[in-house]
Amino acid sequence: MTKFKICGLRSLEHLIISAQSGASYLGLVFVPGVRRRVQAEHAAKMISDFKTQFKSHAPKIVGLFADQPLDEVNQIIHKCKLDFAQLCGSESITYCDNVDARIIKMFKINDKTFDEKQLGSLLSELESYIIKDHIPLLDKYERGKLGGTGNTFNWSIASRLSNCYPLILAGGLTPKNVRQAILEVKPWGVDVSSGVETNGQKDNDKIISFARAAQQVT
Repeated sequence: MTKFKICGLRSLEHLIISAQSGASYLGLVFVPGVRRRVQAEHAAKMISDFKTQFKSHAPKIVGLFADQPLDEVNQIIHKCKLDFAQLCGSESITYCDNVDARIIKMFKINDKTFDEKQLGSLLSELESYIIKDHIPLLDKYERGKLGGTGNTFNWSIASRLSNCYPLILAGGLTPKNVRQAILEVKPWGVDVSSGVETNGQKDNDKIISFARAAQQVT
């Protein structure tokens, strides 16, 4: 069964409903200036309360960062007891090697200009992270945006990449299209944030619907 991650969580309630729905990963954003950002102090308390309720079989907690000082990232990892760091910027392999958590590395796909040469380059880049046991995540490229725009990209590109390496598919996934995305791309995992929101806030019903749709694909 395809794993799924609910991202951009900012409340204990939504951590709990996501976990109860079967999410394997829960994402919290620590990137300055981003709408879904949570402060480390608030996140640490929220995660502690969450883990008190889910002592066994709890989803892994993922912190999202983007081109932030390594010391700052590691400080938040330890303060919040994060299992993974999702790196959404231009972080190098060397940077990743010095992060005190497992890595999910975002790669942005510009499907307007993507060609065979870029496919070969990206496959080579993905391999350099995968051999380090890092997990690649594909999202749509949009100029000036880190991700979480709620827009899809050409899934045929993701399908060709997922035929070679296990990866997480993100970008514009919703309860209505995640089943088709999984059938077409066959990713190791899927990631959603804006697709389970209403008016910019997480929606319990949409989280549950997304989970059910993702879990229907065997």
